Amino acid sequence: MSDEHYFSADPSVAFQRAPVHAEVWGVELDLVSGSGVFAQGRLDIGTSILFRETEPPTGGRILDLGCGYGVIGLACAVAAAEAVVTAVDVNQRAVLLANENAATLGVTDRFTAATPEGIDPAATYDEIWSNPPIRIGKAALHELLLTWLPRLAPGGRAVMVVGKNLGADSLQRWLGEQGFPTERLASAKGFRVLESRRG
Repeated sequence: MSDEHYFSADPSVAFQRAPVHAEVWGVELDLVSGSGVFAQGRLDIGTSILFRETEPPTGGRILDLGCGYGVIGLACAVAAAEAVVTAVDVNQRAVLLANENAATLGVTDRFTAATPEGIDPAATYDEIWSNPPIRIGKAALHELLLTWLPRLAPGGRAVMVVGKNLGADSLQRWLGEQGFPTERLASAKGFRVLESRRG
């Protein structure tokens, strides 16, 4: 199956798990992905560039936005022992896998995945990490980002990886126009790593 339907709330494709091994920030992660979830059986290129071009957070409250099977948030939780991670995805299968992976890695005390309805609307975050679901379309993406970026604590930041051919540069400008000054941390293999700040 292609990744085109990974943003469905309840994918119709039969559920099959697939192992993924990744080395992130010097940490070995053995995870399980699944059909109907973004990047089944692999670490996608964008996320691998995000990891390669950044340093892990040192702690704080972190949101993994559009978590898929949880690799970004779980890497944050494992690399930063002081981090408390909330992972969110509309895909119920992704939430299930992310929580299963957290149990396998022994970080369920600091990592929780849920659908948007299951997240405390008053919660704020020191950092948001994301490989956002660009393919949901510009309007839906803008709505998604304007839902979650305002939940950054004052002085907080969002770190995102976006394909150049999928509008990374225009997204960078748009984020600035919305009051989230955004700079490019890196550019590699057709992807931009962006950092947005909350003033």
